Amino acid sequence: MRFGITGHRTLPPRIADRAREHWRRVLPEGAGLLGVSCLADGADQLFAAHVLATGGTLEAVLPAPCGPYAGTLSADGGQARFETYVRAAATVLTMPFPQPCDQGYLAAGQAVVDRCDHLFALWDGLPARGLGGTADIVAYARSRDRPVTVLWIDGVRRA
Repeated sequence: MRFGITGHRTLPPRIADRAREHWRRVLPEGAGLLGVSCLADGADQLFAAHVLATGGTLEAVLPAPCGPYAGTLSADGGQARFETYVRAAATVLTMPFPQPCDQGYLAAGQAVVDRCDHLFALWDGLPARGLGGTADIVAYARSRDRPVTVLWIDGVRRA
C-alpha cells in the first residue's frame, strides 16, 4: 500500500507532533511502507523523514527539476533536507515544467494522489492560497475516491 502526503509548508509544532504520532501508530515500518511526497518544506519533508527513518521506501514527485525547485525551499534547512531526500528516494518523477509554477505544483500534487492508495493531509481546512495548494490536492483526491486522513487540530492556525 502506498501513502501520499499533502500539506502546508509551515506547520505549527502541535500539528507536526500530531502527524508524527499518528504515523507511528498507523503506518507499517520497513519495506511495508511506501511514501510518496513532493519533498517541499513542512508536511512533505516531515513525512519523507518518517518514511526513511522507519526503513520505508520514498518516492519523490517534483513540480520542476531539482535545481530550480530546491531554490523555492527554505534556506534554513529545507534545501539541504530536500537534497538528502532526493538522494534517498527510490524513484524521482519530475513534472514537465522547466521552472516551479502553480501548474507544476498542481500536476505534482495530482501525481502524488494518482500514485498513492491513501493520502494524508496536514491541512487547516481553508482554501488554497494558490493553484496546487493543499485544498486543491485534497479536493482532487476526494474526486478520485482516494481515502484522505486530515491531520489537524481544531483551533490551531498556521502562519
